[in-house]
Amino acid sequence: MKTILRSLLLIFLLAFSLQSCEDQDDVDSPADLQINDFIWKGLNQYYLWQADVPNLADDRFTNQDGLNSFLKGYSTPEDLFQDLLNKPISKFPKGQAVDRFSWIVDDYTVLEGELQGTSKNDGVDFRLSYKPGSTTDLVGFVRYIIPNSNASTKDIKRGDLFTGVNGTQLTVSNYQSLLINSDSYTLNMASYDGTSFNTNGKTVALTKTILDENPILINKVIVSGSHKIGYMMYNGFYANYDTQLNTAFGQLAAQGITDFVLDLRYNGGGSIQTATRLASMITGQFKDKIFAKEKWNDKINKSFEIDDPESLNNKFVDNIGGTPLNSLRLSKIYILTTNGTASASELVINGLAPYITVVQIGDYTVGKNVGSVTLYDSETFTKNKVNPNHKYAMQPLVLKIVNANDFGEYTDGLKPTYEQLEYVSNLGVLGEANEPLLNTAISTITGATAKKVQQDRGKALKTFIDAKSMSGIKNQMYLEKAPEGLLRSLK
Repeated sequence: MKTILRSLLLIFLLAFSLQSCEDQDDVDSPADLQINDFIWKGLNQYYLWQADVPNLADDRFTNQDGLNSFLKGYSTPEDLFQDLLNKPISKFPKGQAVDRFSWIVDDYTVLEGELQGTSKNDGVDFRLSYKPGSTTDLVGFVRYIIPNSNASTKDIKRGDLFTGVNGTQLTVSNYQSLLINSDSYTLNMASYDGTSFNTNGKTVALTKTILDENPILINKVIVSGSHKIGYMMYNGFYANYDTQLNTAFGQLAAQGITDFVLDLRYNGGGSIQTATRLASMITGQFKDKIFAKEKWNDKINKSFEIDDPESLNNKFVDNIGGTPLNSLRLSKIYILTTNGTASASELVINGLAPYITVVQIGDYTVGKNVGSVTLYDSETFTKNKVNPNHKYAMQPLVLKIVNANDFGEYTDGLKPTYEQLEYVSNLGVLGEANEPLLNTAISTITGATAKKVQQDRGKALKTFIDAKSMSGIKNQMYLEKAPEGLLRSLK
């Protein structure tokens, strides 16, 4: 990455776009503009849609003084960040948004933890949906309980419903203050009679703690006739758990499974590197073949292409830091999805499709085919020699990703092979053979029932938001760090 060719190319590009700067002395940004300066320069360099945002154009400012004058017009870094995005969801909430997933934080230590599965959490993973007939009132249902959490010690489980917090009805306008901004609260539980949700008098008091979530919630083998079906529920692509993931695959391989069901229904994504490793564990026969291709903005793409075009390709691997992968060498896989399945989860589905048969069971996925990277305020935008005066960091979208066949157009979500929706009236127990989505997969594998499952979408609650999106992690597919060797100076 740090070659003479790349440096010469970037110097040429920067000199061409900012040639009017040549007679100007370098002017540092003043202390009160350091964060804003970092935001503009980071997005100007890396943002996927840099060419589509006029205020990010390379020739927008002739010198640092001009940029400083522009930056002074924003009272908060957050306002500047949002204003520099390409039709962000914050400004286009009802459609036509282009950038639905870039965000900024004021404490990168929190961000770093969340991207590795560490967060301040009470252990209840839930989804909020609109009450039937309402556009404001919400009902929550528990999707699963994180082991070793505060919630794991309380009387609350998958499928439990709640409509209020601390005696107040949950709404689209108060859910953040009630659930996000409080370290402890009491859920007001509810019951469903088939048409409406009513409080039932039960309450559950919860307290958030710093919690590490192992993304491998369930790993087991289900025997059905002549089939030994491996089942793994995997809830986040956290790179620091890759060794445990490899061990889990070794356990499945040792039991001689004939089929494999990968449950990604609540997996909002994570590390591209981990997604590549997971796909390699599922297969194993495609080492060094292309799993996925990255497409950056024109400036970054040119840098890669002149220096090392192969670095744009993510290839199947056979080891983790020298440790051999435990690969299943499958030619077919069954993957469970919902409308909460996103990013790196979708990457696995799409990346495997050119090589093996992928049978998707559940609902359409989110439709996130773009990836991000954490940018810090330093000369290289990595954490090396980071500015000690603040802890702001950005997680902007920087690349689009496609599979080996160059397919990556699934912004409306990946369509399931067999549609099977989740209903709050019949969620079932995760990992049990009669749980609806898993049961459909098992039936498809064994041929026990008709493969096509008819669904009434009108009976499913309309999704508002889920716990992972609320936490700030959103739906992620990210690189471990920004490419180095790229120039930052405006001069």
